[in-house]
Amino acid sequence: MNFFGGIIMSKNVLVISASFRDVSNSDTLAKAFMKGAVAAGHKAEKIILSEHEIHFCMGCGYCTNTGMCVQNDDVAEILEKMLAADVIVFALPVYFYSMPGQLKTLIDRTVPVYTKLKNKDFYYILTAADTEKEHLAPVVTALRGFSEMCLEKCNERGILYATGLWKAGEAENSQYMQDAYDMGNKI
Repeated sequence: MNFFGGIIMSKNVLVISASFRDVSNSDTLAKAFMKGAVAAGHKAEKIILSEHEIHFCMGCGYCTNTGMCVQNDDVAEILEKMLAADVIVFALPVYFYSMPGQLKTLIDRTVPVYTKLKNKDFYYILTAADTEKEHLAPVVTALRGFSEMCLEKCNERGILYATGLWKAGEAENSQYMQDAYDMGNKI
């Protein structure tokens, strides 16, 4: 029950972690987000993209007629989880002012189902060595190109700009941990 006596509906939260680095700052913050979401009564699952086989989109067009991709990799399973989620969180390091290639490849591979990815809430956790959050704008623009321009009735609910994190593990002892937890706790 919430403060006003209403029932809080549990949401399915899918966190997509796009770092390849051990002790990744973005993955560390993703875990904090998940802890906050679970503490608020939601279900949370994380997919670590580096643990999955994800091939490039071939642009063959097969999926536009069938709703299925001809490639045999892990993307179909990930797309099912994206469809089932109420909330999708992209947790990613910013590489050369862009997103990691594997996340972009996954986004490209949503073609078979993107018209069904409706009514989702999106959160972005961006980590970068750069200290200026304004410098992360190209990444946010690219993510919004997907969530706002390609998908119907999806809403951006929050962005965590975790800047100034160069070394692996630096996020663990930063204010960003609490920020990520709070963002997850308020979905």
